[in-house]
Amino acid sequence: MIVSGAQANMEQNPGYYHRLLEGEKNDKLVEAIKTDMNRTFPDNVKFRKTADPCLQHTLYNVLVAYGHHNKAVGYCQGMNFIAGYLILITKNEEESFWLLDALIGRILPDYYSPAMTGLKTDQEVLGELVKMKVPAVAELMERHGVMWTLVVSRWFICLFIDILPVETVLRIWDCLFYEGSKIIFRVALTLIKQHQAFILEATNFPDICDKFKEITKGTFVTECHSFMQKIFTEPGSLSMATINKLRETCCEKLLSQG
Repeated sequence: MIVSGAQANMEQNPGYYHRLLEGEKNDKLVEAIKTDMNRTFPDNVKFRKTADPCLQHTLYNVLVAYGHHNKAVGYCQGMNFIAGYLILITKNEEESFWLLDALIGRILPDYYSPAMTGLKTDQEVLGELVKMKVPAVAELMERHGVMWTLVVSRWFICLFIDILPVETVLRIWDCLFYEGSKIIFRVALTLIKQHQAFILEATNFPDICDKFKEITKGTFVTECHSFMQKIFTEPGSLSMATINKLRETCCEKLLSQG
């Protein structure tokens, strides 16, 4: 709450969250959120309709409030999982709202807007970073015509939820709140670099996609302490200046392609 700036925002806006819930609602937004309710962690007992308290109601409130707070974003698939995780951890509806705001409003620029420009840009940025740091994998992807979005879009949009083990995901999020979005690149590059030889065994398009599913499993990712140390050493230096420069060029390229 403190390192993300969420605490300060909450204290500076007393009662704001509850006013959002009491205000007029956008029917289309409400409908979209309701549709996704049952798809959010169906295997988690706390999100089942039979649970007491059932976290679906809390999740609905947080997403509806956020959609009215940030009208440019509204609601987008993927946000339900992120808000759901925040609720499970904080056990506090209002804190979850402000943490979601820190992530979507500040840390992940334009990931969840209707055009998802930020998300598409960052997937391309990862591709450029792989060219620089793991060129053999970049060459393999290019040779087989595999677009990065096919293998990593869920890493970015769900911030590794249901991709990596829960404990590891939460450690990554701690760093994400503290250091910002470059942590996502550190994690992605570490997974790719660590399993470079395994990925390079792929001989065709579906094979590559399968390899990318496999590299998110096993002891390397379940040992969260050593994994977190690895993400700060394995990819080497990764400055925000480099990332911002790549974001600029990748974004321009995307927009010119329409």
